Amino acid sequence: MARNWDASDEASMDNPLGGIRRGWREIAAVYARIFAARGRVRVEFHDFTLHEFEDAFLAVGRERGAFHSDGLTLDLKIRTSRFFRRVGGRWRQLHHHGSIEDADLLARYQAAVR
Repeated sequence: MARNWDASDEASMDNPLGGIRRGWREIAAVYARIFAARGRVRVEFHDFTLHEFEDAFLAVGRERGAFHSDGLTLDLKIRTSRFFRRVGGRWRQLHHHGSIEDADLLARYQAAVR
């Protein structure tokens, strides 16, 4: 993840598991918690559009997949947007926003990953 993200304090994330986080250090802590959780998450990005700018692009779409842990399976449906900019000749993610519309699914997913 560190190779994907912009390591600056300008990076931001707003997602169902981490809430609003600013700066790579805070974002990295969210990913560390997710990857250390007992369950396994698999998602794929689909139904998306790309919006290109001179040195940046925005990807807007959906993620679908599943969370598996101790016999529990949750089918995930997440609206997501990701913003990338070119830093030192490489694309780096500057922002991620994800939302789960189903309140019950959101609560079950959050409880399972904690």
